[in-house]
Amino acid sequence: MEFPPLAVSLGDPAGVGPELIAEAWIRREAEDLPPFFVAGGANVLHGAARTRGHDLPVIEIFHPAEALDLFGHALPVLAGADGDYEPGLPGRAGAELALASLTEATGLVLGGEAAALVTAPIAKARLAEVGFDYPGQTEFVAAACSYAPGDAVMMLAGPQLRTVPLTVHVALKDVPGMITPALIERKARIVASALFRDFGIESPRLAVAALNPHAGEDGRMGREDADLIAPTIAALAAEGIAISGPHSADGLFTAHARESYDAALCMYHDQALIPLKALDFDSGVNVTLGLPVVRTSPDHGTAFAIAGQNRADPGAMIAAIRMAGECAARRLGLFDH
Repeated sequence: MEFPPLAVSLGDPAGVGPELIAEAWIRREAEDLPPFFVAGGANVLHGAARTRGHDLPVIEIFHPAEALDLFGHALPVLAGADGDYEPGLPGRAGAELALASLTEATGLVLGGEAAALVTAPIAKARLAEVGFDYPGQTEFVAAACSYAPGDAVMMLAGPQLRTVPLTVHVALKDVPGMITPALIERKARIVASALFRDFGIESPRLAVAALNPHAGEDGRMGREDADLIAPTIAALAAEGIAISGPHSADGLFTAHARESYDAALCMYHDQALIPLKALDFDSGVNVTLGLPVVRTSPDHGTAFAIAGQNRADPGAMIAAIRMAGECAARRLGLFDH
């Protein structure tokens, strides 16, 4: 079976995405990366590479399959949408290019012409100005797959830790009311299934972080952990899922504790992202679980303030490309569990 190339979206052309895509291609052999192509932005990519001291060979293609033979010699870029490279200066034209690239790359993955989707960082506020009506790229890809937003689970994955926020971009004061047995059950099942299917973990182990300090300490700091979260964990364990908790979050991310689980389910955004970024900032990947396609992204933003200055670390982009290739290969049966 021929393994299709990966599709990479350009991200906001004024951010660090284009230069990191270019840097990933430059390091393709050293990092043993699978073939990929970029959906548009040939001029942007060439300009971005120059800021890092590279005269990037870019070759325009008209079909994803062409990337397989060309990847070793030049960065394949789909002909079409493009623009000027103006690092650190986001604008409407750049947002339109980012959205066009994301839309095209997603469609090619859904159509089976690309093995997986890797999305470079976008500026959500800028995209909203040009008609992007989603909280983020995760929800955009879910909608393209005709999946409900709740069926697409965001996992942050690095060499030392995997975390899943059960709630994401919401105010902290609203989190307790959003934590329900149904939410925990749905996301735990999706995560357990994806760790097996996409990551090759035979018997995934999940740990659930407590909502309250010290897991509520027998109700003195809140009843949610004892009355809601613990019974839900017990019900999932009765189904055969290897799951434990609720664990006091202040001790869940130590080196010793991390040996006892494959992914931690966290109650809110910062509970999941702070430890991941503290441990694996330059190699953290945002991977979407539960969809019929593989989608990854570097776990950082556009970083407009340092774009075009050869200061951005390509580690997370390289890790996102590698992880997308590995997950897609497992789905195609090219990797053993």
